[in-house]
Order: sequence, then structure tokens, then C-alpha cells
Amino acid sequence: MRYAYLVLALVVIGTVSIFGFRGSISTKPPLEVFPDMDRQAKYKPQAESPFFADGRADRPLPAGVVSRGDLRADDHLYLGKATNGNFAAGFPASISIDAKLLERGKDRYSIFCLPCHGTIGDGNGITKSYGMGSTPTYHDDRLRKMTEGEIFNTITHGKAAMGAYADKLSPEERWAVIAYVRALQRAQTGSINDVPASHKSELGIK
Repeated sequence: MRYAYLVLALVVIGTVSIFGFRGSISTKPPLEVFPDMDRQAKYKPQAESPFFADGRADRPLPAGVVSRGDLRADDHLYLGKATNGNFAAGFPASISIDAKLLERGKDRYSIFCLPCHGTIGDGNGITKSYGMGSTPTYHDDRLRKMTEGEIFNTITHGKAAMGAYADKLSPEERWAVIAYVRALQRAQTGSINDVPASHKSELGIK
């Protein structure tokens, strides 16, 4: 009997498909096989709701809630600030100063910083040829003595004619750029005494 119903259903569907009133004009509402799919019991964005005292269907987020993975509790890493609220000196504990970090810093520096600050950080980038002559050199004592946290803050929020780069560089990339800037500064003041004894022979020095 079950198969008889199945065959009957297929015959009816086939007959309606072939001889049905497809394309004809009708004032009747369309046939809804699954009306709960067309008319779901849900609230639309910014809809009203008599259930809540404020009449809003959208509920405010609980106080202090943050997106998963976006807590950013490390002020040194994400703000360049020390626990006392001042700009931090040095790099966050989670940042490892190694060749990989410097290579990443060089890459990001070449894209976002070099046009203004120049290849060696002396402020003689290509933009100077087009009238931008106020770019400072990293080799000025003021910037040499500036804490890493303040440099991080400048990259994040911008300063004077320099725009903010928080939307272009992740916090980790900003620290990588700072590490590369420090390497550029060190390259201008380094001496033979800074070369480890194990590498002096590569320079022909005994």
C-alpha cells in the first residue's frame, strides 16, 4: 500500500508539472509547501519586542565583553605602555628579537616607511623629491633616545604629517618595524668593538 501512495504522488506531481497552470495569472496566494520556512518565527534587526522592558529585540552586550581572541590584555604589546601607564622601554616579552623578526620588519619598513624615511632611515625618501621635506631622520639623538613604546604609539596613531598605520600593520608587525629601525640606528653608530670576536676574522681583523 505504501508503494501505491508513492506511485500516486508521483503521478499527481507529474500531471501538475506537465498540465499545470504554470505562467498563468492568479489572484490566489502561492502554494506554500513548507510555510514555516517562508514565515520563520524570528526577530529582524532593530525590530521591536514586547518581551523586553525596553521594547528592543536587539540585546545590548554584557559589560566588559570582548570578541574571542581580542582581549588584548598585554598593554606593552598592544599599546606600547608599561604598567605605570608610561611608554614602555624595550620590547614586549612575547616578541623574540631574531633574524626572522628583523626580516619581517625590513619587509614592512620597505613598503610603508621607506618612501618617506629613506632606505637607511635618514629621512631622504622619494617623497622628499616631491616637496615633503619635514620627514625626520632616525639618527637624530631625540629619536635614538625615544622609547620603543613611544615609537609604537607613533606608528599606531600617527604624528604631525605622518598618518596612522594601525590599519595596515598588526601590533606584531609594528614591533618588527621598530626592531628594524633600531638596527638601522645601530648600523650608523656601530664600531669594530661591537663585532663579536668569533666574527672579526671575517672582516680580516685578528
